[in-house]
Amino acid sequence: MPWYRQLHWQIILGLLLGLAFGIVSAANGWTTFTKNWIAPFGDIFLNALKLVAVPLVLGSLITGVTSLSDVGKLGRMGGKTIALYVATTAIAITIGLVLANVVQPGKFLPTQMRDELMAAYSSDVEASRQKVQDVEKGGPLKILTDMVPSNIFSAASNNSNMLQVVFFAIFFGIGLLQVPEERARPLVRFFRSLSDVSIRLVDLIMLMAPLGVFALMANTITVASKGNLSQLVGLLQGLLVYCLTVAGGLALHTLGVYSTVLRLFSRMSFRKFLGGIGKAQLVAFSTSSSGATLPVTMECCEEKLGVSEEVSSFVLPLGATINMDGTALYQGVAAVFIAQALGMDLSLAAQLNILLLAVMASIGTAAVPGAGVVMLIIILESIGVPSAGIALILGVDRILDMLRTVTNITGDCVVAVSVAASEGQLHAVAPRPGQDDIRLHK
Repeated sequence: MPWYRQLHWQIILGLLLGLAFGIVSAANGWTTFTKNWIAPFGDIFLNALKLVAVPLVLGSLITGVTSLSDVGKLGRMGGKTIALYVATTAIAITIGLVLANVVQPGKFLPTQMRDELMAAYSSDVEASRQKVQDVEKGGPLKILTDMVPSNIFSAASNNSNMLQVVFFAIFFGIGLLQVPEERARPLVRFFRSLSDVSIRLVDLIMLMAPLGVFALMANTITVASKGNLSQLVGLLQGLLVYCLTVAGGLALHTLGVYSTVLRLFSRMSFRKFLGGIGKAQLVAFSTSSSGATLPVTMECCEEKLGVSEEVSSFVLPLGATINMDGTALYQGVAAVFIAQALGMDLSLAAQLNILLLAVMASIGTAAVPGAGVVMLIIILESIGVPSAGIALILGVDRILDMLRTVTNITGDCVVAVSVAASEGQLHAVAPRPGQDDIRLHK
């Protein structure tokens, strides 16, 4: 099959064309045109992925839990999954803190640029503060109370409540294991069918991926530049060291930590692993949403890496809601950067507090674009750094959000492969010559 007919190359082409169009749009002041005639195609693609996310999580997770056949096996697999997620998140935030202290990116930000950014993004800071107040009203155990929905239909109506959907699916699956098999069988078949249909819908949605990625990338560049290319260039120059520190930390975590985890828990080569999840990484980069990318992530893990459906349907939906390695690393770098830019020194105790809060926040952070900023404000206020300082990073946050989402879903896949290998459910994938990336049949 010619390379230009393969989906992942089409997505890469859409990404590059979107970048080029965004630059041209910003240089020529086409903000309104891009917003009205280009961005909607990206929104359609993103909404379509979100549309199928809840049915897929419900169907695949309930099916996965019931296929384990006993609660003991569920507990063992769950323990491995959560342990790996928490461990890699803690390592990620540690890498971020170390890099921020060594590089000290905050000291490279010019004073004039700092004052201009604080003034330009003051309204965005206030909007984020309002979200923080809503989060803080629930008290220290809000994460636990938010995990248990009072109404599953209400929870399923909003993708930001995915943790509640995951809780219900696991709880419901355990309930099905407690009733006689002949009574549970109709529901198990229903949710398996729901999972199969959802996966087929993903295949159809991915036919639009090149156009959707083009539109999302073009709109991202246009919005970040605010219709002025020179403003975007100036912003990137002023925050270059900060951006490079975050990007370097994400690369170090991805290439160093994840490759080590794979080597320890499976025999899969890191090159084969990256080749298998390339399509999911491209979608994650363009959408900046782990939740929206979940259907593609599951497809890549099962079809390209050989992870069993039983493991994939349990580990990956859980990872999309509680595993935010890239976000945690960014929060560590950002907190130290803001403190340095404002002329404040953070003690070791304050940085340990960042470590603890970032790990906890990764569990409660919604898998949607920009959610990490809200949790960053909570972290800043806990260590005595003015939360208004987030204005210094808002201008480049969307671009960095794309990078850290790639790290987030890569971590999900690493844990899925590791758990599958430990459970003897990592199977060899036989290559099928001439097969397109889009499955025409289940």
